[in-house]
Amino acid sequence: MTATFSYLGPKGTFTELALAQVPEAAGAIWHAVSHVQDAIDDVLEGRSVGAVIPVENSIEGGVSATLDALAADAKIRIVGEYLVAVTFDLVARPGTKLADVHTVATHPVAYAQTRKWLQANLPGHAHLPTTSTAAAAAELVANLDGAGKPGNADAAIAAPSIIRHYPVEVLASNIGEYDHAQTRFIQIALHGATAGNLPEPTGADKTSVIVELPEDRPGALLEMLEQFATRGVNLTRIESRPVGDRLGRYRFNIDAEGHVADAAVAEALKGLHRFSPRVIFLGSYPRADREASVHNGNNSDTAFAAAEIWINELGRKH
Repeated sequence: MTATFSYLGPKGTFTELALAQVPEAAGAIWHAVSHVQDAIDDVLEGRSVGAVIPVENSIEGGVSATLDALAADAKIRIVGEYLVAVTFDLVARPGTKLADVHTVATHPVAYAQTRKWLQANLPGHAHLPTTSTAAAAAELVANLDGAGKPGNADAAIAAPSIIRHYPVEVLASNIGEYDHAQTRFIQIALHGATAGNLPEPTGADKTSVIVELPEDRPGALLEMLEQFATRGVNLTRIESRPVGDRLGRYRFNIDAEGHVADAAVAEALKGLHRFSPRVIFLGSYPRADREASVHNGNNSDTAFAAAEIWINELGRKH
């Protein structure tokens, strides 16, 4: 039976571009969903063997919907990550000229990153928020084939690949404010399923966890971070999200360099488990940038193995 992968749709989104990088998705059925939680539910309930969802943007930071959804169920595993360059085009129905554009539809994040260009080239325009950049383009041309209700916008801001999916014309290219913007996407699978098996270490890996502080007291956050620092494990991202049961309670989404098979990372996770009432292990997986994972100080696997041998020898009877 052909495997199914879910992704944050509709077709033409940046998430679709990330899914195109997943080797296992080649030849699979691609199922577009409208929310991150829908993609996760597809995996949890067995409708999809995996899913690709956005987790972090170099401009806007973490994707709250993804971070919160990952904290809700410990059966999800991250098995890969992919980077997509974020550039935006202004597109419109065929025959539309830039002077005809008074209302622009797009996702709020895309609008924030293109607002400077829009103000300079379309002063006085109105913005219509949409659920995604692709949805903006889809609504724009919904009535061209006699199906669907057309949107009220004159133009849309979407990924350059949108022209492969909808009959739109490009009015302006690369209108984003940031030349090197990227979005990071994660590939998820069900823990315990074949697709959710822990990837083997590559030497260029990342480990993701979610940690709740045990209590609100001075030094609690420092104590959590010290679990990594004392083992020479570098953090590539740390972001707080409210637990939700009351004010002042937070969980931390953490990405660390290295694989759980690395002694330094394993020791750090052991320390976290002793420290926190709830640690969710999301997975260890190859880094998209392929940068080698190096644990600073005397924290190599060899150094940990030597220390283990030494401590065992101390306990021998002579």
